[in-house]
Amino acid sequence: MSEMQPNLTVSSALAQSGVARHAFVALVAGALAIGLSPIFVRAVLAEVGPTAIAFWRTALAVPLLWLWLMIEPAPAPSSNGRPTSWRDYATLLLAGVCFAGDLVLWHLSIRHTTIANSTLLANFAPIFVALASFLLFGEKFSRTFVGGLVLAVGGAALLMADSVSVSTDHLFGDALGLGAALFYGSYIMTIGRLRARFTTARIMTWTAICTSVLVLPAAYLSGESIIPATLFGWSMLLGLAVVTQFGGQSLIAYALAHLPASFSSVSLLIQPVAAAVLAWAVFAEPLGPVQIVGGTVVLAGIMLARRGSRAKPAAGSTGAA
Repeated sequence: MSEMQPNLTVSSALAQSGVARHAFVALVAGALAIGLSPIFVRAVLAEVGPTAIAFWRTALAVPLLWLWLMIEPAPAPSSNGRPTSWRDYATLLLAGVCFAGDLVLWHLSIRHTTIANSTLLANFAPIFVALASFLLFGEKFSRTFVGGLVLAVGGAALLMADSVSVSTDHLFGDALGLGAALFYGSYIMTIGRLRARFTTARIMTWTAICTSVLVLPAAYLSGESIIPATLFGWSMLLGLAVVTQFGGQSLIAYALAHLPASFSSVSLLIQPVAAAVLAWAVFAEPLGPVQIVGGTVVLAGIMLARRGSRAKPAAGSTGAA
């Protein structure tokens, strides 16, 4: 039996590596799907306010997520795949609160600062995730990962350099953008913890319902137009819900079961790159040399961070595996 143990260890490591590769592909696909959100938002913004768009993004995804949860095979009694304690329910609700905070603060920041500033600051979430992982959970990072993180964040800043402005008039809006990043980083970490206990369908259903309930009052109090006036407006909101929330966020939640939250948050910086490319393709917005270099630097940073990261250990795996 002792002669077979190395082969079992190697097989376990190879299987875990394959799962991590699939999770990375899912993570990138989810980020690209979210990168499509500015296309939908811009198309419907003339009919519905930005905070109301955030509400419809999650509310219209709820029926699909609920159907997915209903047809999902029931978990085995030993898997404990259903919430059973107040702590389970509280953590599931926390994911919705964090996501709602991210959406509300980001949309509010757009009103008090430039869109470029708001978007750039909201993409600082990987920094908060890395700091929290180190301070709260004692996670160790390799120099390669830290270099990839710095490179990716720097590339995102370079990507938006032409539009970002520095002014004391924007301090409040900039602070809201940083707040959105803090909430999104908390959301990523919460989802990463939840995926050790619950399925993607259950987590995403809870998150969408909780977020919708919290964002709707914010949209109402803001005085925005909430109901789209045309069929085209409804179709754009439905596309946002299906592609971005149901598709993109679900793929990211799946990946977080197999990849560290710190690395996943860095990989999500591919979103502004995708958004810039799609804006160029759909709206003919120019892509200058600086933006192209910035996007390339982001991709290089993600690959460097991946090289310096490890997949989450499989359940029941040993340290050797």
